Amino acid sequence: MSTSTTHPLIDVDNLSVSYHSGGRVTAAVRNLSFNLVAGETLAIVGESGSGKTTLASALMGLLPASARVDGGSLRVAGHDISHANDKLKRQLRGRVIGLVPQDPMVSLNPTLSIGRQIGESLIQAHGRRYPALDADVLQLLEQVGLDNPELRARQYPHELSGGMRQRVLIAIALAGNPQVIIADEPTSALDVTVQRRILDHLEQLVQARGISLLIITHDLGVAADRADRVLVMKSGELVEQGPARQVLSNPRQPYTRELLAAAPAFGNRPRPVPVGNTSRQPLLSLENISKHYRLPARKGQAQSFNALQGLSLEVFPGQTLAIVGESGSGKSTSLRIALGLEAPSAGRVRFDGQDVTDLSWKQFRPVRQRMQLVQQNPFAALDPRFTIFQSVVEPLQSFGLVKGEALYQAARKLMDQVQLPASYLDRLPRELSGGQRQRVAIARALALQPELLLLDEPVSALDVSVQAQILDLLRSLQADLGIAYVLVSHDLAVVASLAHQVVVLRQGQVVERGAASEVLDTPQHPYTRELLDAIPGRRPPQAATPLKQGVPA
Repeated sequence: MSTSTTHPLIDVDNLSVSYHSGGRVTAAVRNLSFNLVAGETLAIVGESGSGKTTLASALMGLLPASARVDGGSLRVAGHDISHANDKLKRQLRGRVIGLVPQDPMVSLNPTLSIGRQIGESLIQAHGRRYPALDADVLQLLEQVGLDNPELRARQYPHELSGGMRQRVLIAIALAGNPQVIIADEPTSALDVTVQRRILDHLEQLVQARGISLLIITHDLGVAADRADRVLVMKSGELVEQGPARQVLSNPRQPYTRELLAAAPAFGNRPRPVPVGNTSRQPLLSLENISKHYRLPARKGQAQSFNALQGLSLEVFPGQTLAIVGESGSGKSTSLRIALGLEAPSAGRVRFDGQDVTDLSWKQFRPVRQRMQLVQQNPFAALDPRFTIFQSVVEPLQSFGLVKGEALYQAARKLMDQVQLPASYLDRLPRELSGGQRQRVAIARALALQPELLLLDEPVSALDVSVQAQILDLLRSLQADLGIAYVLVSHDLAVVASLAHQVVVLRQGQVVERGAASEVLDTPQHPYTRELLDAIPGRRPPQAATPLKQGVPA
């Protein structure tokens, strides 16, 4: 890779940023220095609260009013934006520096079609007299790996899976042909094969156009595979930096070694203890389930979408069944059907031997008491106005099971189960970290003492050390309570550390199933092998070298 560029596209010199709220000052970034040249990929890794996202916001000129740049300089394409006016920041934003944010549901407008939202970004970059608008919208959707671009362009955000929505954000960031792309956890919601396609595409942009790429990630496998250099941050300070392979294969600092040990792709995570299931009937059974959705009528296009086709699975007490597959494969639809939130188009659902397929909402309510859901985003799942106590005991109040002082005793017991101090019961969700909020979500799900937990990507948005803590918690809860799990995850390293059985879905159909050790260690289907090969961190060092040659200086 050539690094002969006279002026770096990003040059951060001794930058310090703090937040001021209620008379309190919190230092978010302290004396940080680094630069990024054309054609280079830099990864910034660290736990939540390390200052990664604050840095991204500062580079985009999007720091909140409570933030102050206390010292140092921050230059983008030669312009010092540390104290620049809004006009200059708007000129740089989109055309010079583009952002791929982490949360697509917050960043996308729910009232506008996908095509229109991408089109607005293209118009912003190229002007309103833009004859190739529709064609470029479809081209961007295809570039970021979305199938059937014509259909996706007329759909709305709620009609797409989480991974599909994330790819739309990447398309929007690419619309202005920026010189620098900041990707803030760009693939945390994506399955591994789509993650690889997206990162491949970003890598090709770096090679072909000399674009600089700044990846902010908690996935050390992504950093190892994709970055030229890695910066490790902790509590706003730079802990370690250097060539990616050197930092991640031979780290000098204890903190970097801790991050690597906690990462499922690098650390030796324990596998679950085998549990026999031959002598007991399944707790949950999906029998030949199919689900079809009707689409808005469009001439010459399909009128329905098959989300699931002939899915059958069994979950036994005390076991974990993992459902893996790409975005849109039908994983979340399976959970919704199991919970009675969606009716199958065909097939039967049984819980503990009872056919619950055609039960009304009222009839299903006692069954729902015995199975609970832990969602992917704990901040969205918890009412921001409720204290932690109110959130945790709400299921008990809803079913009228506990009243008065017994509610406080139950809440304290639940907090103890998820290893949180009882003093947190008076706090609001925004006062907790992501990992702590996920523990609260698990405590809330355990309140009714369910026999089955449905886990929808429970650790995908968490940094690696918190991931390891939550997985350890789930294992210990299963051992103590004998609870069964259905785990939906795109992270096969997480699946390997928690699952007893695995079902692999592709486009709504089962392509492989069996014991987790067999499916993950000796996969039989090419698609399963493709999923395993795409796990970040498995890319050989020599594969990355040729990709960096010939980049324009």
